Parts: sequence; C-alpha cells; structure tokens
Amino acid sequence: MLGGLAGAVLPALPGIPMIFAGIWLAAAVDGYRHLGLWWLIGLGVLGTFGVAVDFIAGALGARRVGASRQAIWGATLGTFAGLFFGIPGLLLGPFAGALAGELLAGQSVLRSTHVGVGTWLGLLFGTLVKLVVSFAMLGLFALGMLLG
Repeated sequence: MLGGLAGAVLPALPGIPMIFAGIWLAAAVDGYRHLGLWWLIGLGVLGTFGVAVDFIAGALGARRVGASRQAIWGATLGTFAGLFFGIPGLLLGPFAGALAGELLAGQSVLRSTHVGVGTWLGLLFGTLVKLVVSFAMLGLFALGMLLG
C-alpha cells in the first residue's frame, strides 16, 4: 500500500492498483472478516474511477482549450516518451508533445503553447484526483478494519 502511495505521484508505478492489491491482500490475510466482498467491490469501483480519470485527464485538458487531434496524439506520445526521461520527461513530455502536435496542425506558436499548458494542467488535475482517490481508498480500508 505504501508503494501504491508513491505510485499516486510517480507515473511509472501503478499506484491505485498497488493500493487495491495491498488492501485485498490484507483482507485475505484477515479471512475477509473486516472487509468483505462489498467493501472490496466498492474500493475497486473507486480505484477504477481514479485510474480512468488519470488516463483521460491530459486529453481532457487539451480538449478543454480546443486542441487539435494532432495535439492530443502529440500529448499522448509525449507522455509515453517522457517515461524514459524520469521526472523531467514526465513533466515536459506531454507539454512538448501537445505543442509539437499543434504546430504540426498549422497553429501559431502562441496557440500551440496555450494548448501545451492546457494539456499539462489536465495531467496535473489527473494526478491530484489519483492522489485523492488513493487516500480515500486507504481511509475506507481503515474504516472497514475498525468497523468490521
């Protein structure tokens, strides 16, 4: 579960799935006395929501500022390429990809920069949602263990 919390901030680790796996393991070790099927289903639904928002947040940020299809693809490719360059790549990759995609679509540098910033803000929002969902899952786990 602690590794999952690190993954809520570091995109290289699947944070929410790691947290869910840790919760499920704790429930299994406990014989499912405190956390039963409905608790695990609820936590799974919450986790699925967090993962989904994380995946689509960058595209939503780009779409919000009116990005072209090329900019959205550029942000996606920039995110993937950024994985190989550590934290700086993860921060700059989506921005650079969206910027390049919008430039390829024939937009001005100012407009392309605006789209790049919108994409980056979308990714930041996705990370914040992922962090909130991670802490909510851990809080519900603790509540279930106390009340169950």
